[in-house]
Amino acid sequence: MRRFFIHLSFNGENYHGWQFQENADTVQSRINNALSVLLNKNIDIVGAGRTDTGVHARYYIAHFDIETEKLKYSIETLVFKLNNFLPPDISIHRIFEVKPDIHARFSAVSRTYCYYISRNKDPFNNNFSYYVYGDLNIEKMNQASTVLLNIENFKAFSKSGSGNTSSLCKVSYARWEEKENTLIFTITANRFLRNMVRAIVGTLIDVGREKVSQDEFLKIIESENRSDAGYSVPACGLFLEKIDYPDEISI
Repeated sequence: MRRFFIHLSFNGENYHGWQFQENADTVQSRINNALSVLLNKNIDIVGAGRTDTGVHARYYIAHFDIETEKLKYSIETLVFKLNNFLPPDISIHRIFEVKPDIHARFSAVSRTYCYYISRNKDPFNNNFSYYVYGDLNIEKMNQASTVLLNIENFKAFSKSGSGNTSSLCKVSYARWEEKENTLIFTITANRFLRNMVRAIVGTLIDVGREKVSQDEFLKIIESENRSDAGYSVPACGLFLEKIDYPDEISI
């Protein structure tokens, strides 16, 4: 058995997230279909994790296995054919062979998301950022963000009924920065719960509006109650930016 990683990116606007769903258009189902047709066999790709409806990915990894010694096409040709087969909002950047025990999801050591907030109303950026009107105290938002580095239980930011077996995560980086008229929140963790980043951002916006203090932010986390946290910001501003794996995974 040979295992291959697919490095891809996608605009999630037209999809019901990454993962296959009955009667819904997803990124996984699109690539499954394309690979199965091109390789003339049933291919089931495995992704690095779910993304919600409307969430984008600049960097995403999936893997697939084949039993035969040789692929039907060269790697370069397969990438070319996949990009021609797939719609314009899904792009395959490269395919490379990895060790058979390396898993797109379970071998990942960290993931990085960015959330983009537009400070000016921009009709050409509606699908890739969230417009927030009014003043925000970025310094206080960053002070509250440091709290995330020292906690483990993120149940207060997890979507109710999401079926998570554990709400424990380790956040290694969380910070806001301002570039021109855009606020960017970057967060890195070993794993993320469903809706976690969007709930954190919504709560930190309340901190920036000075509706929630840093002490109150910590109490929200300690409550482990989703209803105590802020609203979930729209999916359009959320991008999966990076996935890190151990060294020497390739063959």
